[in-house]
Amino acid sequence: MIPQLNKFSLDFPHPNSANKDGIVDLNPSRLMRAYRQGIFPWYSHGDPILWWSPNPRLIMDLDDFKLSKSLKKSMKKFTYKFDNAFEEVIRKCAQTPRKDQLGTWINDDVIEAYTQLYYMGEAHSVETYVDEKLVGGLYGVVVGKVFCGESMFSHVSDASKAAYAILLQHLKDWGYDFIDCQVPTNHLKSLGAKEVSRDYFLQRLQHSNMDKIEHNWQIKPTSNT
Repeated sequence: MIPQLNKFSLDFPHPNSANKDGIVDLNPSRLMRAYRQGIFPWYSHGDPILWWSPNPRLIMDLDDFKLSKSLKKSMKKFTYKFDNAFEEVIRKCAQTPRKDQLGTWINDDVIEAYTQLYYMGEAHSVETYVDEKLVGGLYGVVVGKVFCGESMFSHVSDASKAAYAILLQHLKDWGYDFIDCQVPTNHLKSLGAKEVSRDYFLQRLQHSNMDKIEHNWQIKPTSNT
């Protein structure tokens, strides 16, 4: 049975009360409270709003990222920015076709909700450019010392992976703990992400959720070389 929420309360069931697939149903206005408890939205067009707390969970410890020689070389052809085109990034994530995926869960309601989080300073984007044209990027939500990655897109080879590498470099410098990659994928595993149990993830999240790191989301000049 999928746990149901009281529409008059912002409280969530504990993530471990989710079914084997990790589904919990809730109102999207509770976005930030959900992230702080290890829950995130993911649903198909036409479905009711579903939120997830999967077991296992995929995370990227910042020292585990595998920067290949080819990617390191490829990164030099791009320039990068943070929070320069958040809504354009999320819309391109929604519009970009993906292998073995018929559609996207990023609908207009999701775009509006995450854009509001961006204006609140809770969500951020990384953009990759070639000749000032946006060719790749990603966005996510910050919870304490954790960056919760949501989606990425690439219109040029390595553009999204380069954005991911730039993000990792800065998160390490700023003192973040890890990236929540959410659902296990072979692509992210190839970059160094690992599967952990839900209990382990929630313990790490709780430990990292105590303090918000104060810093400016700005690209360091040396990051473009």
